[in-house]
Amino acid sequence: MLLSAAVRACRRVHALAAFPRTRGWTDGTGTPPPRLSSTVAAPHYRRMEYQDAVCTLNTLQTNASALDQVRRERGHPEIQLQAMRGFLERAGLTVEELDHLNIIHVTGTKGKGSTCAFTEQILRNYGFRTGFYSSPHLVQVRERIRINGRPIEKELFTKYFWQVYNRLDETKESHGGTMPAYFRFLTILAFHVFLQEKVDVAVLEVGIGGAYDCTNIIRRPWVCGISSLGIDHTSILGDTIEKIAWQKGGIFKPGVPAFTVKQQDGPMTVLQQRAEEIGCSLYVCPELGQYQNPGVEPVKLGLAGLHQRSNASLALQLTHCWLQRRCSTAEAAVESTAGFGGFGTAPVFEPSPRMLKGLAETDWLGRNQTLTHGSITYFLDGAHTMRSMQACVRWFSEAAAQHETNATGSLVRVLLFNATGERDCAAMLKLLVPCHFDFAVFCPNITEAIATCNADQQNFNVSVENMLTRCLDNQQSWRVLNGHEEKPEAEFLIGDGLPLVAEQRSVTLVFPCILSALRWITQGKDPVLSDPSKHLIPVKASVDAKAALLRGASDIHVLITGSLHLVGGALKHLEPSLAS
Repeated sequence: MLLSAAVRACRRVHALAAFPRTRGWTDGTGTPPPRLSSTVAAPHYRRMEYQDAVCTLNTLQTNASALDQVRRERGHPEIQLQAMRGFLERAGLTVEELDHLNIIHVTGTKGKGSTCAFTEQILRNYGFRTGFYSSPHLVQVRERIRINGRPIEKELFTKYFWQVYNRLDETKESHGGTMPAYFRFLTILAFHVFLQEKVDVAVLEVGIGGAYDCTNIIRRPWVCGISSLGIDHTSILGDTIEKIAWQKGGIFKPGVPAFTVKQQDGPMTVLQQRAEEIGCSLYVCPELGQYQNPGVEPVKLGLAGLHQRSNASLALQLTHCWLQRRCSTAEAAVESTAGFGGFGTAPVFEPSPRMLKGLAETDWLGRNQTLTHGSITYFLDGAHTMRSMQACVRWFSEAAAQHETNATGSLVRVLLFNATGERDCAAMLKLLVPCHFDFAVFCPNITEAIATCNADQQNFNVSVENMLTRCLDNQQSWRVLNGHEEKPEAEFLIGDGLPLVAEQRSVTLVFPCILSALRWITQGKDPVLSDPSKHLIPVKASVDAKAALLRGASDIHVLITGSLHLVGGALKHLEPSLAS
């Protein structure tokens, strides 16, 4: 029964592959339109194989009872934690057990994942066995659950997955047939893994919000942190930054110290009020430069971008506080300038060598990441809010300028963009216009045309048609922003289906998958993308002609942004080892 459900999950992708037939699209090749999908249907795996576990996990994206839960709870978010406790107990865990994980709990709109990455790396440098739960994943779902900085092995993921899934499945009939939704299940799985693997500390990144996020089932974290706040997930968290701050402050716990970076006055006041209501101390982190003694070299960070400095400061405070509770050695805990209580400025201290080493060695893929493959330089950043896109533009402008100083010939800039959910794509694209891209390419978060099964990156919550329609809308927004307000007559390349590429009078293109977009952008100059086993759909000569500038360029700079899922799909092709 479990196996058939898993196989049906992988096969369901065929329904997405068949694009609806629409009039007015002419055939550019004379051949029937190909089917497109993020993956091929999975073969019959033995029950205990990794892909079988992931396919079964994916059924929780579309499980009717799970979706019904989400709809019911949307108007009554407080019952989300009640439901989470019930699922936790059915999985054989108790909230009391989670107290033993010595948790660092972090939320925020921008930078919470980077803060967690800095924090985990520092504590690992002290020799502690670390657990790290984050979301979303880029390439494989097991990236969300890390032990000592590494995604858990496929064998461990499979083993623990079935332990938790079977307990829930065996008890569902006595609980109205309910199973936890995707993220809720993964959170329970992470708790189970960390307890079984006996970690010294668990670093938890909140999924969405804080107050009603399923990670907030914990009772007694050791310390809490809030990174930079902004507008995101407004349908869930509220339409003002003050409402969002109220949700984020929901992770505060009585008597548990909390730290935040500098915020705007409105949300800072809300956070202070939340801390007072809940009964915890709240401290604002100093600037990173304040930690340095005169004559000492500036703190070096493993993550690029000026915005990472506030994340690093928050990580220093979180680890400093955690270490003070864990141990009292001179290296681990320098005396602070102020005790906990009320609201104030966090203590300034001299970071230990292990802290500095941790900040310098932190690696967090898909965030301000640069990859160079010969003459192609990829700039990858999963920015998906206005504030994070502003930070992305600053980082890209500086990083690309540095690379351009070494360019010896003609250089071409390309934007590869997609965004999901309720984001204001036009507003984000407007921020990117000053970067002066020669090409703007749009594609959905579909990794490639039908090929090998890649259950890790399947998403059943949105149709392929909707994804491609949004890409076409983004293309038109880009044209308007660049002064091409008239709607051109589009010539489509695939008859009786959604287009492979819509030809326009400006250099903007829409591709049906990430691999097609990357192959066209790089024009054979990146050998990593030249796997002959990957199925590619031929394009018309007129589209190839548009790539003349790319073929003649000495260097190509590609900014990939707008969605962490887009970045993850790109990394699957650009760094094949991540998918192995």
